[in-house]
Amino acid sequence: MTYEEFNQFCGALPATTHVVQWGGAHVWKVGGKVFAIGGWSKDKQPAFTFKVSDLNFDFLRDLDGYIPAPYFANRGMKWIQQISTSRELDDELGYYLSESYRIVSLGLSKRLQKELGIQPQT
Repeated sequence: MTYEEFNQFCGALPATTHVVQWGGAHVWKVGGKVFAIGGWSKDKQPAFTFKVSDLNFDFLRDLDGYIPAPYFANRGMKWIQQISTSRELDDELGYYLSESYRIVSLGLSKRLQKELGIQPQT
């Protein structure tokens, strides 16, 4: 997935906002909370960072093409960075980005969810 495709995917999710910050990273938020970041790779290749469940963190952290996300995982947060951007992983990335959006949306207050017009599934 390219950064352009990443931005199109995240932008298609309801009530999301985009900002470029933290050294030029593409940061996507819902309700003001980050759910996905495009950027921060060490070798200038695309890299994508997203929040995951405890189970997915345990699974992905040792899988080729994924690492615990710099900064986030070092602080005990369950965030993963996909560092392999082969086309074969695009469907997986779409799934994990959608899951990250869902997880972060569930953490928003019911009032804010209603204001944003989103109803995350549990």
